[in-house]
Amino acid sequence: MNPRFPRFIVLASALVCSVLPSAYAVEYTDVNPTASTISFTYGQMGSRMYGTFSKFEGHLDFDTASPEAAHAKLTINLDSIDAGSSDANSELQKPAWFDTTTYPQATFESTEVKNLGNNRYLITGRLTLRGLTRVVTVPVLLKAENTIGIFDGELTLKRDDFKIGEGEWADTVVSNEINIRFRMVAPQR
Repeated sequence: MNPRFPRFIVLASALVCSVLPSAYAVEYTDVNPTASTISFTYGQMGSRMYGTFSKFEGHLDFDTASPEAAHAKLTINLDSIDAGSSDANSELQKPAWFDTTTYPQATFESTEVKNLGNNRYLITGRLTLRGLTRVVTVPVLLKAENTIGIFDGELTLKRDDFKIGEGEWADTVVSNEINIRFRMVAPQR
């Protein structure tokens, strides 16, 4: 047996071990708003209602090799709401609801990411809506498809935490809990 052969195996093994972990790491960057969605559901007089936001901007710095160092920011234009009718959309712009003249945008900015394994993460951050900021935690599933990453998440917020739907709307005509779902699509870097 060639005496150099064992050294070659050790060297080859070292190279493979040092290269393989980074070969599977993937970095995702800015969110593609055309391919992404933000939707919400809520109850109104016993019925389940559905709506969307069509204008938002997301920034993402996410490396699967070190997800704990990830950072995400999402800005939503509140006047892009579609709650199913022009009357509802107009009503939601008013001061009792989003007050889009004073507060045109909602923002979320991450402060911590926990890796739960199996492409599942818990993202904690600050959600600001109507000038009020609350800490929220969002479970997120990352699905890799070709050269993109799809980040699916869902959270429930309470209207009264952000003073949304005050006055005559503060009663139970519209549910206090609003379920928000998002699908952020980001290209690999």
